[in-house]
Amino acid sequence: MNIAQYLDSTYLKTPAQSGISNEETLQKDKELAQEAIDNDIFAIMIRPDYVAEIKKYIREKNSNVAVGTVIGFPEGTYSVDEKLAEASKAIEDGADELDFVINYNAYLQGNLELVKEEFVKGTQLGLQHQKIVKWIIEIAALTDAQIADLTRTISDWAEESFAESDLPHIFVKSSTGFYETTDGRPNGATFEGIQIMLDNAGKLPVKAAGGVRTPDDAEKMIKMGVKRIGTSSALALIQDKNSSEGY
Repeated sequence: MNIAQYLDSTYLKTPAQSGISNEETLQKDKELAQEAIDNDIFAIMIRPDYVAEIKKYIREKNSNVAVGTVIGFPEGTYSVDEKLAEASKAIEDGADELDFVINYNAYLQGNLELVKEEFVKGTQLGLQHQKIVKWIIEIAALTDAQIADLTRTISDWAEESFAESDLPHIFVKSSTGFYETTDGRPNGATFEGIQIMLDNAGKLPVKAAGGVRTPDDAEKMIKMGVKRIGTSSALALIQDKNSSEGY
């Protein structure tokens, strides 16, 4: 199995979180991009501030590695206008894929009107510019019933708002990897959570992010039906090694 073509190789720590400078962070992103180029990894996923420089770097290497970025990350509580502005800037900078954090707090409070507005407007913006759009639902913050309901709701909104030909470009994604859980519970993709998403996503593809740390786990996720895997240990997975990274 060619795992590499399913991977979004990820570095999403801010300089403050990693204790390094902007320049050092940019260098890490360049190394991530080069690793993807050298190993036929499908995409890299980086913070918005670095998209323009990394897209330029990849173009100069004559590579077709996709550049993805995160929107409203990691809490998802940005306003609709803030998310659209961040996404517009990322598109302008050359991002190929936009991974929005859905406002799962608004969902949990029953404010479906707000959640639908950001989903429809954000997806519309991405599709208008021929981008892949993914919606992170943060499964660690949800019960199994809520995972099912939110995934199914997003699928219903997608089918009623967009053409069938658009649906393969609209993903439901499990996790940010930054959610803080209690009692040592996983904060990323689990087989159980992903199965619930797959069972309720309808015609939308599913991305598993966080917690996929071994080649066997990656292959199992792919065989279950996920179309993409977000990982900070892409190289370890394709070299048939277990990951020591947290995401």
